Amino acid sequence: MLDFRLDGRTALVTGAARGLGRTIADELRDLGATVYGTSRDPRSADEIAARYGTRPLAVDVTDVDAAAAMIDGLFSDGDGPDLLVNNAGMNAPQAAVDVTTAAWDAVYAVNVRSVFFLSQAIARNWLAHGIRGSIVNIGSQAGTVAIEARAAYGSSKGALDQLTRNLAYEWAPHGIRVNAVAPTFVKTELTASTLADGDFARELLARIPLGRFGEPADVAGAVAFLLGDAASLITGHVLMTDGGYTIH
Repeated sequence: MLDFRLDGRTALVTGAARGLGRTIADELRDLGATVYGTSRDPRSADEIAARYGTRPLAVDVTDVDAAAAMIDGLFSDGDGPDLLVNNAGMNAPQAAVDVTTAAWDAVYAVNVRSVFFLSQAIARNWLAHGIRGSIVNIGSQAGTVAIEARAAYGSSKGALDQLTRNLAYEWAPHGIRVNAVAPTFVKTELTASTLADGDFARELLARIPLGRFGEPADVAGAVAFLLGDAASLITGHVLMTDGGYTIH
């Protein structure tokens, strides 16, 4: 029988204060995992810790040294996670002719650079301790199809898809799996302004064969599946969670 439970596992979810990150963290907790969540804001980090009964992790994931120190500290204290969800992300919608170097660099710092170095930090600990861990990166359908005003964001998510495959290939011999979930537009606080644009929202919805935008729970379910033993033969895969947006 397939087992979708995560009892005895420990998960680290970045950007867990709200939206997708919070729903993903809740789902993993409900499936039996011990959950740690990060936030750049100390107050939010305290709230996350209280919600899941773990220590607060106030860290900016784009600070590579600080993020690595956080990971090393968890393992030093015997709380090292064997599951990682790279959820923290950034979007700065701009027409391609208007994209600034600052916006481009900020998007890539969060969506690609931080994911690589956080994954590297945790994988180093897994390799040192013989842990067969699992990573899920939160990508986007924008990494596969072109979307208006998403040159920086979409290309960063395309890079994330390829990073997922490269890490999966390198670490598979050690029993470490790396996958990604690529959602369509999901109804969260961060997408509220986009989906409030009636004409744009109707145009987007017309491209989704299943006829609805995503809910955070749709993404959380996909993440939980890929993290767990039911997906033990899946690695290097980008799971489109897009209602069919990318099939036509």
